[in-house]
Amino acid sequence: MFSITVRDHLMIAHSFRGEVFGPAQRLHGATFLVDATFRRAELDDDNIVVDIGLATQELGAVVSELNYRNLDSEPDFKDTNTSTEFLAKVIADRLADRVQAGALGAGAHGLAGITVTLHESHIAWASYERAL
Repeated sequence: MFSITVRDHLMIAHSFRGEVFGPAQRLHGATFLVDATFRRAELDDDNIVVDIGLATQELGAVVSELNYRNLDSEPDFKDTNTSTEFLAKVIADRLADRVQAGALGAGAHGLAGITVTLHESHIAWASYERAL
C-alpha cells in the first residue's frame, strides 16, 4: 500500500461532559497537529498516490472550517463531546466528501482510504481510519 501524508494545524476551544474528563469539563483550548494520510494499492498513471498540492489545499480548507472556533457553539457539534478521536473522524469524513466531489482530482478516485491523526502533544495522539 502506498501513502502520502500532508499536515496542518488546528486551534479550537471546547468543553466536555462526563466525570472521565476531569478538569477538561470546563471550557479550554486545544491545539492539534493534523496529519491526513491518503492510501492506495497502486500508483496512478502519474506514479503518485494523489496530487500532494490538492491534498494540502483540501486539508487546509477542512481545517479552516473548525479553526479558531469554540466547538461548543457550533451547531454541528451540539451536545457532542468533541474528543480528539471524534474530531479525527469529522476531518476524515469531510476529506472523503471532498475526494468524492472531485476536489482532489480525478486520480483521487483510486484512493483506498484516508487516515486522519490529531496530535494533542508530542506524547499523545488519536487517529481515525476509513475506507473510500
